[in-house]
Amino acid sequence: MNENITKRNELLAQKVIKGLESRNMSGYYAADKEAALALALKLIPEESSVTMGGCMSAREIGLIDALKNGKYNFIDRDMASDKRAAMLAAYDADVFLSSANAMTEDGVIINIDGNSNRVSAIAQGPRKVVFIVGMNKLCSDVDGAMKRARNVAAPINAQRFGLSTPCAKTGSCMNCKSPDTICCQFLITRFSRHKDRIHVILVNDSLGF
Repeated sequence: MNENITKRNELLAQKVIKGLESRNMSGYYAADKEAALALALKLIPEESSVTMGGCMSAREIGLIDALKNGKYNFIDRDMASDKRAAMLAAYDADVFLSSANAMTEDGVIINIDGNSNRVSAIAQGPRKVVFIVGMNKLCSDVDGAMKRARNVAAPINAQRFGLSTPCAKTGSCMNCKSPDTICCQFLITRFSRHKDRIHVILVNDSLGF
């Protein structure tokens, strides 16, 4: 990555981390994917039960492969014969992995969801939530973050899942009520009542959507 972009990302990440700390959440900066993977594994003790929503960023840094090949109880809903049971197991997991559809520079996390298993697990249940967030997800404020979630993340995910939504065809949010919509639930995480529950790894890379 260009060294000027890296320097900007380092400075911006420190601002975000301070914002997270003011919201009773923990933030970390990783200079690359390898450093992000090492940080994530430090936050996940061996023998932990671990699961996730549809977190492309965790896959991109190699975390899912590391968990599957390591001494962890990784609950893989994609491989489960009973997907509902696998999703429900997330609420009692030691660690839940997620990314963010968008995030503000002062530490507010924005996520939207179709089935709502991801946003509900972020809000309550798992003992620890670890976010893997590329610097491409950062926005100046909540309004900008909501626009990114709806006009960047949602259309790409709708296309990825082969859904028949207006945004999949136009590339931008149409505020639809399509049966296929993935914008069913919106979660704004602005504070964590439980210290040491939410951890955010900011990665000096473009990850996910």
